[in-house]
Amino acid sequence: MRLIVLGCSGSGPGPDAPASGYLVDTGDARLVLDLGNGTFGALQRHLDPWELDAVAFSHLHPDHCADFTSLVVHRRYHPRPPYDPAARPLPVHAPAEAPDRFAAAYAPSAAERAETDLTDVFTFHALADGGMSGVGAATLTARRVDHLCEAYGLRIDVGGKSLVYSGDTGPCTALVELARGADVLLCEATWPHVMPQWGDEPPTGVHLSGRQAGEHAAAAGVGRLLITHVPSWFDGDELLAEAKAAFDGPVELVAPDAAYDI
Repeated sequence: MRLIVLGCSGSGPGPDAPASGYLVDTGDARLVLDLGNGTFGALQRHLDPWELDAVAFSHLHPDHCADFTSLVVHRRYHPRPPYDPAARPLPVHAPAEAPDRFAAAYAPSAAERAETDLTDVFTFHALADGGMSGVGAATLTARRVDHLCEAYGLRIDVGGKSLVYSGDTGPCTALVELARGADVLLCEATWPHVMPQWGDEPPTGVHLSGRQAGEHAAAAGVGRLLITHVPSWFDGDELLAEAKAAFDGPVELVAPDAAYDI
């Protein structure tokens, strides 16, 4: 399995990186985990979008899904598609509201929102806590995590290898359970653990600190921790150091266009 970082900037694109998006090649299938602002352009540096086999969204905040509308345009209006997209609709694994939310984002006006239907080129599959789906030979497993909206951590297993993506989450046992024994945990670390406005502990139910990302990796017994989703206003090296202090395995801070073999 191979992971390519399309974007990794937290809460929106930064000066040097698109927002969240990751391309995963499982050997016989290629899928994208999230498509935040700017990631569709980055995707085209690494893969012809027509070669995608699935898209999965951890949740529907714009920094994780805004570029889906660009994928709609690509599949509907490309002048020379290699196949009929209506005959081969692309599977989209996402929270239950995705069809309506994406239609609203794509609709040219509020009046046309109710009439906008994207199922001519996509098939939508609602994620559920503990739900499993097949993407080629790989298994995609979702667990509900603790964020401000319906949000999921996602695990990909294929050929005895496993990658877990936290999406956005505060501290939760579900992420530890999902990541148990995984080869790689791609985990958000959005803020420092100690900040004046919240005292000794960050608020719950929103994001992980660098230290908390390391603690979750240690509790799950993962092989390697990859830190992501660092906003442009925080120091990634500071969050990386927090994670390293809490997890004694290999830890890296991801960067746009970086690739990782799993």
